[in-house]
Amino acid sequence: MSAEVIYGKQLAEDLRQEMKEEVSDLHHRGIRPKLVVVIIGEDPASMSYVKGKQRASEKVGMDSDLIELSEDTSEKELLDLISRLNKDESVHGILVQLPVPDHISDQKIIEAIDPRKDVDGFHPENVGKMLTGQDTFFPCTPYGILVMLNRVNITLEGKHVVIVGRSNLVGKPVGQLLLNENATVTHCHSRTKDLQSHTKKADILIVAAGKPSLITGEDIKEGAVVIDVGVNRVDGKLTGDVDFESAKEVASHITPVPKGVGPMTITMLLHNTIKAAKRIHNQ
Repeated sequence: MSAEVIYGKQLAEDLRQEMKEEVSDLHHRGIRPKLVVVIIGEDPASMSYVKGKQRASEKVGMDSDLIELSEDTSEKELLDLISRLNKDESVHGILVQLPVPDHISDQKIIEAIDPRKDVDGFHPENVGKMLTGQDTFFPCTPYGILVMLNRVNITLEGKHVVIVGRSNLVGKPVGQLLLNENATVTHCHSRTKDLQSHTKKADILIVAAGKPSLITGEDIKEGAVVIDVGVNRVDGKLTGDVDFESAKEVASHITPVPKGVGPMTITMLLHNTIKAAKRIHNQ
């Protein structure tokens, strides 16, 4: 048995088509959803990702600005820029591409963004709302995983979800979102003893550790759903945290890298920006 491959790229395209119609409807009502992305420095991977966000925004009819700042931009200059964007009524979503240079505090920047425009879902106010099961902006990658599972009709209630990785961007929030859906959640990380004993019990295994081929077919329960969030470059090729070839022989469903979770991340960013525009205009 070979697993059904969940192509996030195709799901993302379907969702973006629906968003295009929604944005067009908002335009008729005089609302133009606008995302502003700020990038500091010239990291090629970040720049490529940011350009992808811009192209996706424009394809669904959203307004999009990219503000490029030099590596030596001071923390105060960046905070002043965020303050101006917070006050700009034409801007609905603000995203500062992380990581920022070492002399700038990630946390200060995240907390400076108006929670109503925090389309990354990282502000402590929005994280707190997610934790308490309230409607808010969810972080884009975890939210993309949730939507992906829903779209392919995978039941979450009562399922045992094992997450490998505990970052604030993916591991922790995806666990909380699935807990909110009544799954039973186990978090594993670099200090977990006997990782395989946990991963083999998972009905749904989500791997976000940043280690190429950390999980192989031997670590997976027969018929499990495997979501690979890893993006690693090995010998010039993109690869995930899961050894795809061995895992697909054991899993019932699996996401590839690339064309898996990645496209869903940008799609949920668009979703959050449209949601922000509607909220700000009381729609």
